[in-house]
Formats: sequence, C-alpha cells, structure tokens
Amino acid sequence: MEVPLTPEKEAQLSKLASENGRDANALAQEVLVDYLEQQARFVEAVKAGEAALERGDYLTHEQVGIQLNMLLRS
Repeated sequence: MEVPLTPEKEAQLSKLASENGRDANALAQEVLVDYLEQQARFVEAVKAGEAALERGDYLTHEQVGIQLNMLLRS
C-alpha cells in the first residue's frame, strides 16, 4: 500500500528522518504502527469504560470532587 503525501508533508517527514539519522520510509512505518496501536488501546479503554458504566461501576461528578479534595489535602 502506498500513502500519498502532500509535498509539504513529504518534505517534513524527510527532514525529520534525516535529523534523526533515519530512513523516511522506516520512520513513516514506525509512526503508522504507533498510531494504530494507540488507537487500538483507546478503543479498548472506551469499551472498558462502557462496560463499567453498564455494571454501575462509576463515580458521580460530586464523588470525583470529594475524592480530589481528599487527595489534595493529603
């Protein structure tokens, strides 16, 4: 798969890779892999939050405020 970049973004990627002694293609692949992993973690966190809500395992806004106040006092 090829991902087209604007000339500006291609230049930015090449410059960043060069500054770090890297190949632009390898850097682009690394960035894409990192992004995909981050997105997968985000989706899992959202699912975990939704499951907690369904179980009734959550704090109200007021309860969060109380917890923060107690934490800041200690």
